[in-house]
Amino acid sequence: MSLTGNDLKGAGFEEGKALGLALQAMEKNFSALSAADQLSLLKQVVADPAAYQQDEYLGAVANQLLQPADPIISLEAPKAYTVYGAEGIEQGAMGQMQTAMQLPVTVGGALMPDAHQGYGLPIGGVLATHNAVIPYGVGVDIGCRMCMTLYTMPTSLLQQKTDAFKKMLVDNTRFGLATFKKPQDDAIFERKEFQDLNILRGLKDRAWQQIGSSGGGNHFVEFGVVEITNAIHELNVPVGQYLAVLSHSGSRGLGANIARHYTDVAMNLCKLPAEAKHLAWLGLDTEAGQEYWLAMNLAGDYASACHHQIHDRLAVALGEKPLAMIENHHNFAWKEKDAQGREIIVHRKGATPAGKGVLGIIPGSMASPGFIVRGKGLAASISSASHGAGRLMSRTKAKASISPAAVKAMLQREGVELIGSGLDEAPMAYKNIHQVMEYQKDLVDTLGTFMPRIVRMCGDERFQEVD
Repeated sequence: MSLTGNDLKGAGFEEGKALGLALQAMEKNFSALSAADQLSLLKQVVADPAAYQQDEYLGAVANQLLQPADPIISLEAPKAYTVYGAEGIEQGAMGQMQTAMQLPVTVGGALMPDAHQGYGLPIGGVLATHNAVIPYGVGVDIGCRMCMTLYTMPTSLLQQKTDAFKKMLVDNTRFGLATFKKPQDDAIFERKEFQDLNILRGLKDRAWQQIGSSGGGNHFVEFGVVEITNAIHELNVPVGQYLAVLSHSGSRGLGANIARHYTDVAMNLCKLPAEAKHLAWLGLDTEAGQEYWLAMNLAGDYASACHHQIHDRLAVALGEKPLAMIENHHNFAWKEKDAQGREIIVHRKGATPAGKGVLGIIPGSMASPGFIVRGKGLAASISSASHGAGRLMSRTKAKASISPAAVKAMLQREGVELIGSGLDEAPMAYKNIHQVMEYQKDLVDTLGTFMPRIVRMCGDERFQEVD
């Protein structure tokens, strides 16, 4: 198991570059040692750094320990940014975005109408930086995404054979801690990053166990009805009604561990004031920054592979070949160009890419429609849109204030069958998706809608709808 920043603090390290260098040294050169032996060695270095200054592997750590403490990086005056639907966004999220706009590496930003407070960059925050990537600007669930497959099957089947469709979801999806007894192999596991990066070597087995499964929380797989109102010519999808599968999930334990590890590294290398500490960045011209970039992209591709396996399993169960697939992701960082043609790093934490012509899916809740959209590439939004309706209330408040009876009544009114889910994911816990879409009408064109009919989420045994 890899050491963490807290482990090293317990061994006598203080916040700073030495801690980050020590983590890297242990991963690269001492991974064969047990965690206890690694800590024992590092305690010796802390106790007498001068004795290790010429050491091939620990010299950099020792020399850094002998340096004066790292100065705090000063924040700048906040740069201007655009807010969409400000009246529906809590002050905590606005404050976090304001802090992000004060970073020396920041060159632009925008806040989407589904925004709410998170860690570091708010959920729904878009931040453009120069030559720097912020692990908490990407988020913990790296590469979380929406994926939809469309079928020419009659949508009436969802009502006529509801039990059969529910069984398909139960048999072919797994959530939270549940995984398949026999996971399917995938080409993603041949990627060289699993061999080249120490952090990934120890995560490969767990990633294999979780392939094809979904996380907890707001992740779902559902059958529903799509109404295409503007033909999607590049996918050969004409105007009409389609049976569809929609999934929402991310990179599981793989992404979470990558995020935690490189956030620790960033916070130890990049010292910021307390209010900005979760916005610590890694320079893309540094080894740690390049490692994170490779690991982040692998996690995003792994998330995509999970979705493709979900949709492949359900295609087999349906006995049909899908007409088309639409997929987009958030919780990621992209290399893009600004209006002057300069490369920028665009973080979209809970925000959907909406470049000119780019297809995307913006879901509502389990009892409200999602939208199939095409981006307009608006510069003020940094070519972005919301990634969903956004939370109206916290999970704690939702559990305390929403009754199972009220949720059940709403789902019956909307004709939605639910498998699993807790009260924190009740439809009332989310913003009005129609209002959110109105706030961003300048950012995307609507091509169609998706209405959930049979929904599966991670189960909460206090509130189950499964027979």
